[in-house]
Amino acid sequence: MVMIKVGIAGGTGYVGIELIRILLGHPDVEITHIATQTHIGQPLSKVYPHLQTLAKLECTALDPVEMVKNCDVIFTALPHGHALKLGALVLDAGKKLIDLGADFRLKDGALYETWYGTPAASSDLLQKSVYGLPELVDRNEIAHAALIANPGCYPTCAALGAAPALAAGLVKTEGMIFDAKSGTSGAGRGMALGSHFCEVAESFKAYNVAGAHRHTPEIEQILGKAAGKNVTVQFTPHLLPIVRGLLVTAYFQLEKDLPPEEIWEIYACAYQNEPFVRVYPLGELPQTANVRGSNYCDIGLQVDSRTGRLIVISVIDNLVKGAAGQAVQNMNLMFGLPETMGLKLLCPTYP
Repeated sequence: MVMIKVGIAGGTGYVGIELIRILLGHPDVEITHIATQTHIGQPLSKVYPHLQTLAKLECTALDPVEMVKNCDVIFTALPHGHALKLGALVLDAGKKLIDLGADFRLKDGALYETWYGTPAASSDLLQKSVYGLPELVDRNEIAHAALIANPGCYPTCAALGAAPALAAGLVKTEGMIFDAKSGTSGAGRGMALGSHFCEVAESFKAYNVAGAHRHTPEIEQILGKAAGKNVTVQFTPHLLPIVRGLLVTAYFQLEKDLPPEEIWEIYACAYQNEPFVRVYPLGELPQTANVRGSNYCDIGLQVDSRTGRLIVISVIDNLVKGAAGQAVQNMNLMFGLPETMGLKLLCPTYP
């Protein structure tokens, strides 16, 4: 059996180490390169002792030429801007790149520069990139892509919760509200005052309010595709005093009065063949504990007949379905493997 040789740039951050955790259990993968900016020359098991005896890998400096030469696919688990340096190099070598940063998510380069304040990828790379949300994007596009823009965690959760209602024309595209909450691991492993234990514990706060969060245009892009027209959303993120987990409560104005059972049936049919989306029975709502450590997105819905609103609650593990797990899902499709390979055994951990 020919193993897929994998390189990870940014392998010692929270997303990078989650990628490693998943890929160590993937039967068709061999991790050959772990690149880092902060732990060069150290064994990975010294940086993360929970991998003792599991990963005999050493952290190295990022050498793009060497990584591209020796890997079939490269994951970039780095802040925006870093994958731009690898994109053309990887594609010119006939290899594959899955970027877990934001460099290729927005198809409009000018829009990217407005929101991120840095130069966008070339139009050639943006045209070649495919947005890797398998449940809402043509899987054939992902399968034939060499460059995948792995979605952000908030857009993944928001879009999966909203898309069936928009695609079916159940709700108005005006006035959509996404009230979102995420655990502190979403801020990464770097030292920052706002994610210190004493700053987060026993507290709860909103941040980047009034359309200031960079995931806003990404949410609008994918939901605009589902709705068939441009949309504007109200998106407010919050920081929860938990490590993992992301919950989105979305509010929509219904186009017409429909029985809750009929709306639920539309959601159930939309996701009936999706291995990683679970639609709860009417009257039951998901919580972050039910998806922790897994690649699932759980969805529950309620209809408020008094206000004429559909309320959809969706939850994911921000590090798995919101990042590393989805990236592996995309890798499987790109290499013609079963989409669930290496992921199906990631049962949620409880309690």
